[in-house]
Amino acid sequence: MELVHEFTLHAALGESFRIGGGPYGSRGVGTVAGGSVKGQRISGELVGPGADWVVRGTDGYAQIDVRAQIRTDDGAILYLSYNGSLELNEVTTAALAGDGSTDFGDNDWFVHLRLEAGAEQYRWVNRTLFVGRGRVVADGVEYEVHRLA
Repeated sequence: MELVHEFTLHAALGESFRIGGGPYGSRGVGTVAGGSVKGQRISGELVGPGADWVVRGTDGYAQIDVRAQIRTDDGAILYLSYNGSLELNEVTTAALAGDGSTDFGDNDWFVHLRLEAGAEQYRWVNRTLFVGRGRVVADGVEYEVHRLA
């Protein structure tokens, strides 16, 4: 088994809504305000509604639950969802508050992604396993996404 780089995902962060403490942690919703996907087989832009339904736990980690859509450069629409875990250390917390960026490896930030497609040329994504690692960049977040081959 090997990991093959499939694309880089860049998401701009939009409005956020803090719901507060609940039975599972402190919940919030952060909207996706656009973005891009760049790869050899999948390239396009993030379109339509999208958000991260995040729960910040007392253990210093956030559980992320993101859903969005990709409009590929050839006009297909792909559904994108990913879940994962984000370590909320000092570097990451400051970057998310607008004070800089992070590098891959500055924290534990890993996701597993699911893509769904109806367009024939992308049906291969329906049965492909994807994983990624994230970081904060100046205008949002970025993921390196790999497929298991």
